[in-house]
Amino acid sequence: MTQTRNVAVLVGSLRKDSASRKLARAFAALAPGNLAFSIVEIGDLPHYDQDLETETPPAAWSRFRDEVAGADAVLFVTPEYNRSVPGFLKNAIDVGSRPWGKAVWNEKPGLVISTSMGALGGFGANHHLRQALSFFNMPLLGQPEAYIGDTAALFDERGELAKEATGEFLRGLAQAFAAHIERNVPETRVRAAA
Repeated sequence: MTQTRNVAVLVGSLRKDSASRKLARAFAALAPGNLAFSIVEIGDLPHYDQDLETETPPAAWSRFRDEVAGADAVLFVTPEYNRSVPGFLKNAIDVGSRPWGKAVWNEKPGLVISTSMGALGGFGANHHLRQALSFFNMPLLGQPEAYIGDTAALFDERGELAKEATGEFLRGLAQAFAAHIERNVPETRVRAAA
């Protein structure tokens, strides 16, 4: 029997009706049943400032760190802002990287999906995010890569995927991610769940 794996989802757009948020939900709906997805909100995180890293850091930081730390894996779905990731997503990565030696990202399997209204599908954001996450020895799914372009045409008026080919791609990507998680879940999490 396959164990349920909890996946923290970070959406790089704060807009409630964003294409990235819709895509994250569509991905979760198409994923294998052993993956449980939970969006971890990042819009309320104060900017990282080491002066705030005291015995009682901001409550939003603690909430965020606890939610990500409790997950088996992380899914990042982000638009591209000026050929990079949105600043608040980078801030979330910084918040999760502290205190020093206690990063919530360490060795956690991950997947990066980037989006854009243009044809490049957020290529720059995807690779900038991968570069930042590589510091944490975070095993990221390498293939298939996920650059989703033309997001304005992806969803119908109900917010459902309008393109069957995109659904098929996401279904295959989700299956690959599920297998990637099983190959890369840290041994300490496997033992704790046993």
